[in-house]
Amino acid sequence: MEQVLTFDQLPKAVTMLTKEISELKQLLLSQSEQHPIEQPDQFLTIQGAATLLNLTVPTMYSKVSRNELPVMKRGKRLYFSRTELLEYLKEGRKKSNAEIEAEAEMYLCNKKSAGL
Repeated sequence: MEQVLTFDQLPKAVTMLTKEISELKQLLLSQSEQHPIEQPDQFLTIQGAATLLNLTVPTMYSKVSRNELPVMKRGKRLYFSRTELLEYLKEGRKKSNAEIEAEAEMYLCNKKSAGL
């Protein structure tokens, strides 16, 4: 449905299109906030996992043999869940002094309230 516009009608048409695009953008953003898209878990080979963790392949094999990494074995191949590897990285994160102090404060408060 093609509409022929005159030069005088262009500013009004552009304003209307801009408004409609803005409304569509708001609608899409509200839809994406309501229904977050879950990405299926990705499985990586040892080379992909080594790249993700920034380790060498021999280091990966040694960590697997010491059961330090979450791994799935199918036949002679090793597979790694990307999500589980990212969790592994997060677990190794050291707590900040503020986090340690907050935990200590909560522990002491709980201990005092239990003793009362």
